[in-house]
Amino acid sequence: MFTGIVEELGEIVRSTETGDDSALVAIRGPLVTSDARHGDSIAVNGVCLTVVDVDGGVFTADVMGETLRRTALGALRPGDPVNLERAAALNSRLGGHLVQGHVDGVGEVVAREPAARWETVRFRLPAELARYVVEKGSITVDGVSLTVAEVGDDWFSVGLIPTTLKLTVLGTKQVGDPVNLEVDVLAKYVERLMGGAR
Repeated sequence: MFTGIVEELGEIVRSTETGDDSALVAIRGPLVTSDARHGDSIAVNGVCLTVVDVDGGVFTADVMGETLRRTALGALRPGDPVNLERAAALNSRLGGHLVQGHVDGVGEVVAREPAARWETVRFRLPAELARYVVEKGSITVDGVSLTVAEVGDDWFSVGLIPTTLKLTVLGTKQVGDPVNLEVDVLAKYVERLMGGAR
């Protein structure tokens, strides 16, 4: 479980296909690896990955083909920046919202509107996820917990503060770039309990 508060801007070091519809990905992140051990969970652009090895500020993780196909991780190349967050500790503050690290779909940046100190960014999202996104609700974009400002039939927008623009990959995403989306899990549970189909 995560909170959607990015701890560090890391970097993809390498991605090696393992020949069985998966890859071994190495990611540089001195802060998140400072206490990481084999088996720990680290969110990479919102995708929960399991640490296989740690060596000198770089951790490696096995990424299955399913994950590469259903998230934007498969599009990353060496040198690309990534948002990193260690799993939440039960004795710490919950700064964002409850984030599982289970990506629901891939969205796309469709517009950026700079203002004096912040920026409004609009994202397209898959139609099947639209019903879970509400104005003033929470959504995770590339692992960042955000508050939804506006909602349309197939889009939503958020306001990004200077800290988010500077310390996460959302500051450099361009129109057309893919992003990992995780909707608020509470909405999915409520729908299920009310008898709705997913």
